[in-house]
Amino acid sequence: MKEKYFKTENVYLKVMIPTKLFFTKGIGVHRDKLASFELALREAGIEKCNLVRVSSIFPPGCKLISREEGLGLLKPGQITFVVMAKNETNKPNNLISAAVGLAKPKDGEGHGYLSECTSNGETAAKAGAYAENLATTMLTMTVGEKPDPKATLKQRNKAHNMNNEIFKTHVCQSAEGNKDGLWTTILALAVFAV
Repeated sequence: MKEKYFKTENVYLKVMIPTKLFFTKGIGVHRDKLASFELALREAGIEKCNLVRVSSIFPPGCKLISREEGLGLLKPGQITFVVMAKNETNKPNNLISAAVGLAKPKDGEGHGYLSECTSNGETAAKAGAYAENLATTMLTMTVGEKPDPKATLKQRNKAHNMNNEIFKTHVCQSAEGNKDGLWTTILALAVFAV
């Protein structure tokens, strides 16, 4: 994290700006809901951190790194900022998805957006595309585009004038509910690292 200090009315404020971000995901299955969440965190590799959910701004100059590199930067007990999509079910064979999408300027100037979404009955590919589109919609709104709230996903994709200037990606996890009715928890996460 970069640290910046700002003075306002004789008070110095310390502002932390993340410099790295990575994506991860996980699935957990257990008879207890909380234990299934813990198992999903373990599969995602972030069970040792104290997670703080944040909203969806990708800072200017932030570098997208690999999961392996990112996990290597985490320490037990560390306060870790995440954008998290979480979905869970105990209904047998119920298809659930969780996704986090990213849209940022290709030139690295300005900030980008992360968006999280969850769905029932949709494939990972569909949920991931939707999360990317949400992030792209938020990014294009910063330059004055006014999206049609009634437009379909396909119509919104065509409408974004900046598409050639935007880098988009996502992480998505989907699963079917356990056949025996155990809790199935899925996570898709964007994790900020130092």
